[in-house]
Amino acid sequence: MRPTRTRWALPIAIAISAPALSAQNGKLPPLIDRELFFGNPEISGAQISPDGKFISFLKPYKDTRNVWVKPVTAPWSAAKLITNDTKRPVTQYFWSRDGKYILFAQDQGGDENFNVYAVDPTAAPAAGSDVPPARNLTAAKGVRAMIYDVPRNDPNTMYVGINDRDKSWHDLYKVNIATGDKTLMRQNTEHIAGWLFDNAGALRLAVRTTDKGDTEILRVDPTGFTQVYSCSVFETCNPLRFDKTNSKLYLETNKGEPDLTRLVLFDPATKSEQLVESDPLNRVDFGAANFSDVTNELVGTAYVDDRTRAYWKDPSWEKDYNLLKSKLPGKEIGISSMTGDERTWMIVASSDREPGERWLFDRDSKKLTLLYKVFDKLPRESLAQQKPISYQSTDGLTVPAYLTLPVGVSPKKLPVVVYVHGGPWGRDTWGYSPIPQFLANRGYAVLQPNFRASTGYGKKFLNAGNNEWGQKMQDDISNGVRYLIAQGIADPKRVGIMGGSYGGYATLAGLAFTPDLYAAGVSIVGPSNLLTLLNSIPPYWESIRTVFNERMGNPNTAEGKAQLVRQSPLNSANKIKAPLLVIQGANDPRVNRAESEQIVVALRDRGFPVEYLLAPDEGHGFARPINNLVLFTSAEKFLAKHLGGRYQEGMTPAITQRMAVLTVDPKTVVLAKKMEVTPSAPKPTAALVPGTATYKGSLEAGGQSMAMDLTRTVKDSSGVWVVTETAVMPMGTMSDEATLDKGTLQLRKRVIHQGPAVVQLSFADNKATGTMSMNGQDRPIAADLGGSLFADGAGASDVIATLPITDGYTTTFRNFDIMAQKVNARQLKVVGSEKVTVPAGAFDAWKVEITPADGGTGESTTLWVDKASRRAVKSVTVLPQMNGAVATAELVK
Repeated sequence: MRPTRTRWALPIAIAISAPALSAQNGKLPPLIDRELFFGNPEISGAQISPDGKFISFLKPYKDTRNVWVKPVTAPWSAAKLITNDTKRPVTQYFWSRDGKYILFAQDQGGDENFNVYAVDPTAAPAAGSDVPPARNLTAAKGVRAMIYDVPRNDPNTMYVGINDRDKSWHDLYKVNIATGDKTLMRQNTEHIAGWLFDNAGALRLAVRTTDKGDTEILRVDPTGFTQVYSCSVFETCNPLRFDKTNSKLYLETNKGEPDLTRLVLFDPATKSEQLVESDPLNRVDFGAANFSDVTNELVGTAYVDDRTRAYWKDPSWEKDYNLLKSKLPGKEIGISSMTGDERTWMIVASSDREPGERWLFDRDSKKLTLLYKVFDKLPRESLAQQKPISYQSTDGLTVPAYLTLPVGVSPKKLPVVVYVHGGPWGRDTWGYSPIPQFLANRGYAVLQPNFRASTGYGKKFLNAGNNEWGQKMQDDISNGVRYLIAQGIADPKRVGIMGGSYGGYATLAGLAFTPDLYAAGVSIVGPSNLLTLLNSIPPYWESIRTVFNERMGNPNTAEGKAQLVRQSPLNSANKIKAPLLVIQGANDPRVNRAESEQIVVALRDRGFPVEYLLAPDEGHGFARPINNLVLFTSAEKFLAKHLGGRYQEGMTPAITQRMAVLTVDPKTVVLAKKMEVTPSAPKPTAALVPGTATYKGSLEAGGQSMAMDLTRTVKDSSGVWVVTETAVMPMGTMSDEATLDKGTLQLRKRVIHQGPAVVQLSFADNKATGTMSMNGQDRPIAADLGGSLFADGAGASDVIATLPITDGYTTTFRNFDIMAQKVNARQLKVVGSEKVTVPAGAFDAWKVEITPADGGTGESTTLWVDKASRRAVKSVTVLPQMNGAVATAELVK
């Protein structure tokens, strides 16, 4: 979990597991127990401490993977338990630079709200516990912490992004690992998506995605930023690391003419760049750069082709690598960790039939010591080869892929499972994968296509997938099936498709758009409706929302919306002919459960065979082995039934018990009811009252409270109302001005000033147009509203007070989310009367609740309206987009 800068691609890819089949003939190897593929490994994830004295590793504790530590020379049985989470496995951990602490990240039930913890492995267990105390360094509920850097010159420091102030953007903190003290370095009001430190631990650069989806690399100045490099939304520019002089930057880029990304050395002062390397074979994008932390020199590069190719810059590293290759023939060699002096390497040796061997290599003595093999009971001799292949798309593109054929049978007329990777902006690579191996052992041929939009093959291939979900991207997958049929490998009547995330979408699209091609499908956390998918993405993806719109389709334009509707399998569910198994995590923040349940209900209501698994303690992909075992036990039997493969009879008591928890009867699935919102707005029965009102406000979040002074002024101006609201807060002043139609009180114009941002909008003919300006950059806003806006922006509570409010009154109306550029339908209900006391006095008031009309978990407001004056005297608003913050305003005068 050493921090690296993330590529700006849809992070929907998941790491989960797959299905099975029935015997073709007696030549297949024996069935391998599914637990050897998807159960807990005895030992995994080992790392060596910086001083070379200890080995840390993952091992089950009460059936859940946790961190253990032992001296290098001690037996595994002498290891000390360091963490004891029994609900969710620890998967991400690393040593602090000085080796004093184990640092690990953990979320709750797959919600991806990661916090970072530190534990001293030498400390005694806490009172009443089996493990030393673990301190939460980023403690805040509902927060997703991001590690940006752990500087080598200051081993007690960690630089972390925390989105406790604003769910969409991470503020930058310096964290003292020993004490847990946090120091705010930069409040992220400039929409920064990433930060880069130099080799001396100094903050030097920031990365921002513009409103057009372009990437900007910015120099961090004392009072602001200066752009030094940029590339378009359809190009890549990814800063990696400063060189040993700390003056130039290693940068991965394909800006301009080059198709493949290359490694350059960029000078931020002169803005000049020097080519370091591109693929010597001119086949694939630049893959990875390896640096020495001792010398800060580039020591090697790698390219992910059909297999990984390594190129070395440092002769001593190359010599040791070649020695390891000679001692471990046929395997790919990776360095998982090393000592601080880089003289002892922890080696991972793997292949398509080797899940991973961990070796300790002494570079001085050249001694190579085997530590363990992951899943050591897995019979390697029964595993299948994974072979790179390619075939042609309908429009002439070459589609690279991997084919895994079952061992011991002739590759003729086999049942086939197409296993589609997630992303979609990712790719499959050569190496061990439990899913294809599991399927091959059950008798399936497994195809893993790297369709257009897959990464690694150049920007032309990547960009050929733009706006092609369910269309040409799906054709690339379908042509792979046709290729296998033409080769005589596939039985055309026994082809299935499965995958997770985008692969789940491709499964649904395959069944809906090519219903005669597949005999069964398994969709794992797959989106069925692209419009609802884009409307529910996590707030912390705000920096790449525009990238989604450019690469998937823009739901804010009539053309883009029509495209996304057409590409959504849910809207073609009546064409599906093949049985479907749907699998979902209840806490998935990326593809929420409604995406799966919509398609389940659509098929159920047709009386069509559909099965459904829902894990209450998982998110985007399953982390708990017991849940994965249920997933693949179900998928194995499902595919065997519909494709004719073999499967493992029987289940352990643990799987049987858990199966009962995860299995959902489709008849019981109930979708959240959505209120119909008519294009017209509610009709007020009173007018606004000119004048000024003041409110005392507060914003409470994370156990802290911030006071606000609020002023609202209503003016009669040439046939319209102009309402201005000003909020004075410790961090600055915000103003919102709304122009309302005199009779209907419908919103016509809106101007917002907040820090460096200025938003100017006009509303006419059910459309919103305008700009969002920040630091001299203008982002156009253009959206179809589907109707009039009402009670939106400044004066919203006063507008609501003009409605014919009485017991039982209810109505719906539209608001406009400016950041997301989408319409939010709102439902208003009068839920009763209450006596309410505020600084302005005591009032007999109607209690009004305003909630999302779609039944979702968006912003909700409770408003108290004085019965006598029809004036709003108090409001309480819950803001999920701000980590559940609560904003309160009470009338003063």
